[in-house]
Amino acid sequence: MSRRTPHLLLLCRSLLCGAAFYLLGLTAVHAQEPVLELREARAVVTVQGSPPEQKNVALPYHWDRHHKGQPGDAVFEMAFSLAVVEKEPYGVYFQRIGNTADIWLNGSLLARFGDPGRPNTEDYAKSPQYISLPTRLLGAQNTLRIRIHADGGRRGGLSTVVIGPESQARALYVTAFNWRVAASMGVMIFSLLVGGIAMALWVTQSDPVRGNRREPVYLFAGLAEIFWALRVGDVAIEQPLLAWPAWGVVVTVAFAGWFCCIALFCHHVAGWHKHPSMVWVRGGLAALFASSIAASTLSFALREPVYLTAWLGMVNVLFIVYTAVYLWGAIRMRDTEWLMVAIAGALNVLMGVRDWVAVRISGSYVDNTWIRYSSVLFGLVLGYIVIRRFRAVSVQATDLMANLSSRIAQKEQELGQTYQKVEQLAREQERVSERTRILRDMHDGVGAHLSAAIRQLQSGKASSEDVLQTLRYTLDQLKLSIDAMHLLPGDISSLLANLRYRLEPRFAASDIELQWVVGSLEPMARMDANAMRQLQFMVFEALSNVLQHSHATTLAIEAEMAGSGMVLRVVDNGLGFDAALQPRKGLLSMRERATAIGVTVLITSQPGRTVVEIRIP
Repeated sequence: MSRRTPHLLLLCRSLLCGAAFYLLGLTAVHAQEPVLELREARAVVTVQGSPPEQKNVALPYHWDRHHKGQPGDAVFEMAFSLAVVEKEPYGVYFQRIGNTADIWLNGSLLARFGDPGRPNTEDYAKSPQYISLPTRLLGAQNTLRIRIHADGGRRGGLSTVVIGPESQARALYVTAFNWRVAASMGVMIFSLLVGGIAMALWVTQSDPVRGNRREPVYLFAGLAEIFWALRVGDVAIEQPLLAWPAWGVVVTVAFAGWFCCIALFCHHVAGWHKHPSMVWVRGGLAALFASSIAASTLSFALREPVYLTAWLGMVNVLFIVYTAVYLWGAIRMRDTEWLMVAIAGALNVLMGVRDWVAVRISGSYVDNTWIRYSSVLFGLVLGYIVIRRFRAVSVQATDLMANLSSRIAQKEQELGQTYQKVEQLAREQERVSERTRILRDMHDGVGAHLSAAIRQLQSGKASSEDVLQTLRYTLDQLKLSIDAMHLLPGDISSLLANLRYRLEPRFAASDIELQWVVGSLEPMARMDANAMRQLQFMVFEALSNVLQHSHATTLAIEAEMAGSGMVLRVVDNGLGFDAALQPRKGLLSMRERATAIGVTVLITSQPGRTVVEIRIP
């Protein structure tokens, strides 16, 4: 025998054992108790204001259909038998039960959904319910007793009852719960998220071209999603904030607010809001919204579902017509946003018609509404619109930035060229101004004094000393005109020092003692080049008058800071003069120059003391 033979035998033995265990598993599965669906019950029904009625009923039992929206109570008894009682716990699953209910098994209370003694409060009939059945309570023959209280017009009642091993019954419950409740919660969260984003976009985004007006597309989409979140989220609200029927009116109005805002959203996407008929559309939607309050109030308060059923039928008819027109317009215009909104609207209208027929007309008690799922399409379309518009705006902004950068660069180049021209013109103007000043100084100062010297020579009456003094004065003024070209703005100390340097030899030749009383002087920011030139000639004029007319023996030049300003004084001990008389040409020129640069000149004179004071503020 080969060495491989034991290994082959071991492999065959393993395969046979595996097959045996698999067959045993199949046998155990088939031996497991099948799921029971109880469709009949013995019921004692008590409608408000009527005596109890005992009868056999078929499940599901839609209370509003059997009793025209009247409130009441019912006790259902159902017997069932189990051939094999498994060790695994059992469970019972209800697609709908309530509005409130008590559940008993073989005389033991299993669970209570709300308080049947408190009408118009809790509502457990909107979502599937599940109860675990302890194995110890089960026997071969069993009785399930269910007591419900149904509020009128609230879709109370009892669906078929599913009993079976927990693994199977819970799986059916989880599937139904996921479709009805979990999916609705997902839609609610999605709607709140989309609605919040849309409202944030409406608040933050404005168009400056249209006077900072906000985009109404985002407003109506946001309001619609918030309304819809309330509508679909109601399935998980077992204890409403308001008593019935007020809460029913709120939920119906939320549904109306959703489709009215969706219609306005569609209108703005298509651009129809610019049409004059928009006033009538808004009025019609406002009337439709108001009619939802009236229809739901009548239906729930009078316990007559026909009002709400008729109103929903009218809404379906209106929106079928609106959707057909809207879809045709989208196809004609070939606009992507418009077409996507039209498709989403058409699907939602189809789901709405289906729900109206299945729930309102046929009276199905366990069907889910499909529109709760199809409504997500509007949120997805809104997201597509936002992304598409954002991309378009981004491209536009990029183009604008590129265009703006190009224009800025062009303007900067033009400004640079203009600045160069202005700078060149300013330099030329400065040169022209300087030439004009020099010519004026030469004409008014040097020229005038040269003319005086010529007249002195021509008259033959002036002595050589007089002519020489006139020529020296002319030379001094010429030098000062040249020095004025190099004065530093605000530097009064340098200005006075330069005058001292130019005129001190003249003072010495005239036997005039010069007293220099000049302290530490700060630069005067307000004294520009022109003001410095004017000030120089003012001080020179005062000093020249002393040299020519005063016959003084001492001359003091004083300068000191006075707060933020400065005071200059020229003081001599000469003959003096009458300051009240008409001023001579030199003094008149001095005052004109003072007025031009905003300084003050004060002149006081008496025999032995003449003071010329210049105050610079």
